[in-house]
Amino acid sequence: MPVYTYRCENCGVQFERQQSYTDEPLKVCPECRKKSLKKVISPVRIVFKGSGFYATDHKSPSGGDTPKAAKKEEKKTETKETKSAESKSSEKRD
Repeated sequence: MPVYTYRCENCGVQFERQQSYTDEPLKVCPECRKKSLKKVISPVRIVFKGSGFYATDHKSPSGGDTPKAAKKEEKKTETKETKSAESKSSEKRD
């Protein structure tokens, strides 16, 4: 659950409260008991982990397959075609 920071505009007290996303925001100050609480909006720290977040992480300009991966795929296709041709020729011999 996220932690929200509140500040009272009347007495100036500031505190944090852990709340669910669906909870209603607090309105009454626990110190002065007035309805003058406001949520404090602060920047959130973001940490990117793993690859793929920067343009320098991609080897091809489109972000698709690398040339090596494309060559491997071509070899797989050629191998399958060769095997199917060999099995057809062996069937004819029988």
